[in-house]
Amino acid sequence: MAVGGYMDRWLAPVIRRLCLALPLFGLSTSAWAQQPTPWQLGFQEPATEFARRADAFHDGMLILIFAIAIFVLLLLLYTMWRFRASANPNPSKTTHNTLVEILWTGIPVLILVIVAVPSFRLLFLSDAVADSQMTIKAIGRQWYWTYEYPDHGDFVFDAFIVEDDDLQEGQPRLLATDNNIVVPVDTKVRLLVTSSDVLHAWAVPSFAIKVDAVPGRTNEIWFQADKTGIFYGQCSELCGSGHGYMPIAVEVVTQDEFDAWVVRAQEQFAKSDDTLLDPKPIRIAEIQFPHQGAE
Repeated sequence: MAVGGYMDRWLAPVIRRLCLALPLFGLSTSAWAQQPTPWQLGFQEPATEFARRADAFHDGMLILIFAIAIFVLLLLLYTMWRFRASANPNPSKTTHNTLVEILWTGIPVLILVIVAVPSFRLLFLSDAVADSQMTIKAIGRQWYWTYEYPDHGDFVFDAFIVEDDDLQEGQPRLLATDNNIVVPVDTKVRLLVTSSDVLHAWAVPSFAIKVDAVPGRTNEIWFQADKTGIFYGQCSELCGSGHGYMPIAVEVVTQDEFDAWVVRAQEQFAKSDDTLLDPKPIRIAEIQFPHQGAE
């Protein structure tokens, strides 16, 4: 076979696969910061400082885990070779070794202490909501989200999934909502999360945040996006048959754009006694069983 034919048959497919795999190793576009992509490997591109710290902590733990696994594998292989039956016709009857017991107890404790320092630092950082600049309340419902803006006129709106037939260009399926949460860039947002019916969970991967929405309880968390764009998330708690149809869309804009949006939102979503009495959309889940229709 000629050299050119060999390259066309074997080398070209390999090169094509490597080119397709490049985005999986970090050579991605800005779309990674907004939503998941097909065949994605790893986290979405972080859009907050907290998300970057969480990613760095994850990467460090991954290196540590691999190091421990390789060390244990090498130790096991050495033990199998060093103490094999052919090399030890008279096996040792040792049952206790003080040094070994101190090492296999002390080293894991030391590793856990080293891991605990950045871990607790992240946990404390996730609760640092005292100096927030604005507040949004998210209420989980079956199966949509309700948002309140108490600092900007106390208006309220619901965010439903955009059905497949209504998707506009650029809107991702199962992630786009009819009303986005709008926040200004570089602003620390305090998010209050609760539920009106069952357990839900508010999560946006690009912000590295996830908080449960519990009926009768209000949880809080914060985020501060440092880049503009639309960042998507989903309910991350099994909340019923419509669980996969209550997405989250956070639109991060400049301060001027946010101020203009607030003026429009106060008019569009103004609360009144009449609007509170309006019926909410109801979705009915019909379950088809295999034996239905059979005699």
